[in-house]
Amino acid sequence: MLESIFGGKNIERILFFLLINQRCYGRQLSYIFQQALSPIQKTLDRLERGGIIISFLEGKTRMYHFNPRYPFLQELKKLLERAYMFLPQEFKNRYYEPKIRKRPRRKGKSL
Repeated sequence: MLESIFGGKNIERILFFLLINQRCYGRQLSYIFQQALSPIQKTLDRLERGGIIISFLEGKTRMYHFNPRYPFLQELKKLLERAYMFLPQEFKNRYYEPKIRKRPRRKGKSL
């Protein structure tokens, strides 16, 4: 939808993911979007170099979130929110909206 503006599908996906979930890490995005980790990391690096996102270490994991000092952050978020409204619900459920996962019970264990 916005990939022609942002210059790639990965950028669009990452920005939508950050809009909904506030933070992410590379392996998580690679798993969710079923893509190789390398292009995801390159896109995250590109967004960080541009000042749109920033990263920090949480343990050994590099986490990313929107840069609160990015001068056009509010405008970018409004654009993303508006575009997100037009995404099909199946995409929203599949990629962006958090899922509550329950751990499967072990076989043979009773409560």
